[in-house]
Amino acid sequence: MVKEKTKPTPQKRFLTLKRREACLGWLFVSPALIGFSIFTFGSILYSLYLSFTDYNLLSAPKWIGLENYIRAFTNDQYFYRYFGNTFYFVLLLVPLVLVISLGLALLINRKVGRINKAYRVALFLPSITSTVAVSMVWLWIFNPDMGLLNNFLTALGWNNPPMWLADPAWSKPALVIMRVWQMSGYYMIMFLAGLQTIPENLYEAAEVDGANSVQRFFKITLPMLSNTSFMVAILLVIEAFNMFESIFIMTEGGPLGSTSTIMYYIYEQAFRNYDMGYASALAWIFFALILVVTLVQYRFRNEQGGE
Repeated sequence: MVKEKTKPTPQKRFLTLKRREACLGWLFVSPALIGFSIFTFGSILYSLYLSFTDYNLLSAPKWIGLENYIRAFTNDQYFYRYFGNTFYFVLLLVPLVLVISLGLALLINRKVGRINKAYRVALFLPSITSTVAVSMVWLWIFNPDMGLLNNFLTALGWNNPPMWLADPAWSKPALVIMRVWQMSGYYMIMFLAGLQTIPENLYEAAEVDGANSVQRFFKITLPMLSNTSFMVAILLVIEAFNMFESIFIMTEGGPLGSTSTIMYYIYEQAFRNYDMGYASALAWIFFALILVVTLVQYRFRNEQGGE
């Protein structure tokens, strides 16, 4: 007797279709995955190997174990100083940009037509402009002799305005001013998106209960923006830790190393001193630091009851 062929059940047909879709999806993303594996993930692993070697680009890497890491923590006089500069930028930039970008979002969170849209574009424009171009403009603004800022301060009656980028005491605040101006518009858009997801009936109910604008801000707006604020804080910390372009263009780490950060120090060691092994070790130390800071932020968020 010839056995009759049984038709696949709907469940089996669904599983077969699902497998085909999965295979097709992996086929489409495979070029990106292969490129990432070779040029990004492979490079990361190779830099980890180089961090345990003495490598100057001209000769083969020589295995030296943990010497680069020991050198960073014990024998490098600039390591802790440049880490201090890095933390200075993080501790100033993160809260300033958070407060200013949230304030700007609150100010323009009004439905007033074309003027509102023009303000949004004007505030967002610096964040999408090349950092190199922005740095060149601010070099002129901070010029101690002919700069726009010092001319304005002199007109207000300040007889001895700061030297800004030429003065070790003012160079870091000058870079902070520039970066706050450039970064605030980007994070303003994020806060604005968060504000527009808050239901209006919450504010209406609070107003009926007699809550004033300050109470509505602290009792409704801030709690409802907690997820947005957390995401913005993480992005800001990472961006502040990775300050490089503005320092490279405006100060080159000076004056007297007052603006040099770990990122810029890694660049100097790798592409000026050609000490690739030590630069790779610094990069992995820096990566570990950012990872720890991010995990601490997540832990703090979880302890505060965030989702």
